[in-house]
Amino acid sequence: MGQEDEILGKAYDSKLMKRLLSYVKPYKKYVVLAIFLNIIVAALGPVRPYLTMIAIDDYIAAKDYEGLLMISAILVASLILQAIIQYVLTYYTQYMGQKIIYDLRIKIFSHVQKLALKYFDKTPIGRIVTRVTNDVEALDDLFSSGIVMVFSDVFIIFWIFIFMFIMDWDLSLVTLSVLPVLIYATFRFRKKVRDAYRDVRFHLARLNSYMQEHITGMNVVQTFTKEQEELEQFNGINSDHRTAHIHSVFYYAIFFPTVELLSSIAIALIIWYGGGEVVSGFMTVGVLFAFIQYTEMFFRPIRDLSEKYNIMQTAMASSERIFKLLDNDTRVQNPENPEVLQDVKGEIEFKNVWFAYNPGDYVLKDISFKIKPGETVAIVGATGAGKTSIINLFTRFYDIEKGGIFIDGQNIKDVDKHELRKHISTVLQDVFLFSGTIKSNINLDNDKITDEMAVEAAKTVGAHKFISELPHQYDEEVKEKGATLSVGQKQLISFARALAYNPQILILDEATSSIDTETETLIQHAIEKLLVGRTSIVIAHRLSTIQNADKIIVMHKGEIREVGTHQELLAEKGIYYKLYQLQYKDQEMTIKG
Repeated sequence: MGQEDEILGKAYDSKLMKRLLSYVKPYKKYVVLAIFLNIIVAALGPVRPYLTMIAIDDYIAAKDYEGLLMISAILVASLILQAIIQYVLTYYTQYMGQKIIYDLRIKIFSHVQKLALKYFDKTPIGRIVTRVTNDVEALDDLFSSGIVMVFSDVFIIFWIFIFMFIMDWDLSLVTLSVLPVLIYATFRFRKKVRDAYRDVRFHLARLNSYMQEHITGMNVVQTFTKEQEELEQFNGINSDHRTAHIHSVFYYAIFFPTVELLSSIAIALIIWYGGGEVVSGFMTVGVLFAFIQYTEMFFRPIRDLSEKYNIMQTAMASSERIFKLLDNDTRVQNPENPEVLQDVKGEIEFKNVWFAYNPGDYVLKDISFKIKPGETVAIVGATGAGKTSIINLFTRFYDIEKGGIFIDGQNIKDVDKHELRKHISTVLQDVFLFSGTIKSNINLDNDKITDEMAVEAAKTVGAHKFISELPHQYDEEVKEKGATLSVGQKQLISFARALAYNPQILILDEATSSIDTETETLIQHAIEKLLVGRTSIVIAHRLSTIQNADKIIVMHKGEIREVGTHQELLAEKGIYYKLYQLQYKDQEMTIKG
């Protein structure tokens, strides 16, 4: 987690709240209904002490049993009505909250998919996941039991004031004499809890970050037997998190008893002053009894509003981070009026291309080359030479600083990037498989790719043999990241995936570097068939796999240094020749070993 997870913004931010309420707008009818029901349900609670006063003064004192039965029936009816309305209110507020959260999650995920790879290069995956899960869940409490239910607490206090002042002004003022102390206590509690909450968030961010990093690097921890040292360090971070929570609990432990104490003092004042009024004959027993009930009822929403404050504070912090993500516009922009790609032949041309991941630090310098339709061109060079960057630019995962990239004579910046990518299939060195089945990882749930087409693609690349030996064959379950499959098997599936889409342009980014010799031989035979009629770019680590390429481009420190066939480049005895000699010696030493 980054620093932004450790910073707590305002407890209430009007701009953030305005943006949050925009998500409520489609469900405003539920809000109106909830507020209306809140007004009714808030009145039904305070009306009971008033009915109790009538029962005591008008019926019990007069020994009117029929009247007492009637007022008791009204009390029971008010309780039943309140329960029904409370059920409808709770259901619709929760329903509205879940609908809003659903919409928000969809919007965040859709936005994340549109961001350029540059954003993911610099942003930890755990932070993005936290936005879609934890932070959105924090807003669920705001929408479901925060915004609307605040009205309930406010209306309850409002109705209590009305009934109290209707019944007796003097006793009402005596009862509310503890209010200044309550306001001061609430203000102090809010400030202390805010500071404690900040500490909790800070240490929670440290805890999450430590867990994510060390679970990801568990093989290193276990290889170097660092379990005990890492446990001790985790224990320290966990201890800090626990201490921060205890501090926040301490303030709650002080505040709520303070509210209870003030409630008791208010009741004592009622009994002292009101009791004297009853003895003097200026007040009835029913009024005194009702005021005691109102006092107990008054302090309950005060406690609830303190909880709502925490919900509001959490929601503000979460929404600030969510909107920071939604406001991020790190994208590869599409043209306003994109040109149409028709009948793609597969001619590729780079003209004087310059590119830098960081401004001024160019990883590609004045790159120019042309690939004819159906040609197979290999790109080789040391690590960091710029090979993969060429692929990233051609597929428009990044945009160039200078120059131009063309497909069949059309500048790819003038073409819709999604349309462009439909004509390209890429096989990467690091294969990613999704949870699902073998079949779903080949067709990626594309309805246009039939089961027969998926099987045919697998047969072509040599994956059908091992798939047919699995218990459920193409319906075999694939665990997260393909954990149950070997590196070679995953690579074969990725080949089948690329071919199933029948691309005009095929890109192999060191696609055979992680495969054993037997599997590599199998793939090489398949590749020979596949490359016929397709424009292919092969980024290769093993030079033995590209000897039959139509052209080999040799990269060095972001520049094209040599171009030619395998034999031509060997004859030049330049960079390619040296790379080939180094690999040949390595292979020779391996055989001897």
